[in-house]
Amino acid sequence: MTTLDAAAVAALDERARRDVDEGRLPACQLALALHGEVVHEAAFGAADTASRFTIFSATKPFVASVVWQLVGEGRLRYDQPVHEVLPAFGTNGKDEVTLDHVLQHTAGFPRAPLGAPQWATHEGRHDAFGRWRLSWAPGSQFEYHPTSAHWVLAELIHAVTGADHTVALRERVLDPLGLRSFELGPAPDAQADILPLELVGEPATPDELEAALGVRHLDVGEVTDDALLGLNDPEARAVGLPGGGGVSAASDVARFYQALLHDPAGLWDPAVLADVTGVVRNTFPDPMLGHAANRTRGLVVAGDDGRANLRGMGRTASSATFGHNGAAGQVAWADPATGLSFCYLTSGRDLHVLREHRRTTALSSLAARCAA
Repeated sequence: MTTLDAAAVAALDERARRDVDEGRLPACQLALALHGEVVHEAAFGAADTASRFTIFSATKPFVASVVWQLVGEGRLRYDQPVHEVLPAFGTNGKDEVTLDHVLQHTAGFPRAPLGAPQWATHEGRHDAFGRWRLSWAPGSQFEYHPTSAHWVLAELIHAVTGADHTVALRERVLDPLGLRSFELGPAPDAQADILPLELVGEPATPDELEAALGVRHLDVGEVTDDALLGLNDPEARAVGLPGGGGVSAASDVARFYQALLHDPAGLWDPAVLADVTGVVRNTFPDPMLGHAANRTRGLVVAGDDGRANLRGMGRTASSATFGHNGAAGQVAWADPATGLSFCYLTSGRDLHVLREHRRTTALSSLAARCAA
C-alpha cells in the first residue's frame, strides 16, 4: 500500500515555507491525500490549516463534476447543442456549440463578457448569452475560456436541476463528500476566514520572458490582476463565479481529487468518471505557448510529451496525472499511479510569472515524490 515518504514531505514543506520566510508570499497552505484521507497538511505565514483561499480556476472541475453527474443520469448529452437547453444561447451562430465544446474550451467564445450586475441573476446571464458572438468556429481550435464556458455550464445545471449551480454543487457533491471548507458563493457575512489576495514581487521583463518562453509578452486575456483582486470583494465572492470563484482550504481540494480517484460515495457513473479523468480529447495547441492542451471533458492531463510541468503538474508525477490549477499559483491534481492527490494554495499573486511557474513546478515535483 502506498504511504508517505517522510523525508520527501519535509522537503515539500521546506520549499513551501521558503517563499514565505523570504517575503515572496504572505501565506500558503498545502495538503496531501491518500486512500481517501488527508494525510498531511501544512500552512505558513498568515494562514493556518483551516484558512480559506480563493482558488480561482481550480474551481472549474468542481462545477464540471455536477455536469458529469447529469450526463451519467442521461439528463445532458455531450453532443447536445447548448441552445436546446438554453434557448437564449442560440443566437449569432452559436447554435452549433455543444456541451462537449464548452467542457473542452473549444466552443469559440473565450472572451465573451459577463460581469456585474448581470452575473448576479439567471435573467442577466441569459441576456448576456444572447449577445455573445463567436470568435471562431466551434470545435476548430482551443483557447482557454477563463469564465465564459463555466457560466454556460452553471446555467445548464440550473436549467436541468432547477437549482442554482452553487446549491446543486453543495447538495450533489460537497455535502456527500463531507467537504465543509469548500464553498462557491459564500454569503458576504461568512467570509472572515478567507485570506485576501495580495500582489507581490516585480513583473518579469520582456527579455526574461523571451529567454524562457520565446515571447516578449503574455496575453492574459481577462485574467488580469484587477480581475483577480476583484474577488476580494465579498459581494463578488457571493455571486459564485463558476469558472473561478470557489474558496477552500487545501484539504478539501485534496479530498475532492481523492473522490475522483475512488468515488466511494458512487457520485458519478463509472464510465463517465473514467472518461473525464483519463481520456484526452483536446490536443489542439495552446495559442500562447504552442504545447498541446491535453484536456479531457473538464480536466487537464499531464501527458508523456515532456510538457507536464507547463500544465502545472511538475516533472515527477505520472503521465496519467490529472487536475486543474488556478490563477495566482494555485495547484490541484491527483496521480492515479500512486493514488496521491495534492493541493497548494497561496494568497500571494506573484507578478513575476516565471518565478510563479518555477514555484509550481518545484512544488508539484516534490509533492509527487511524497508517495512511497
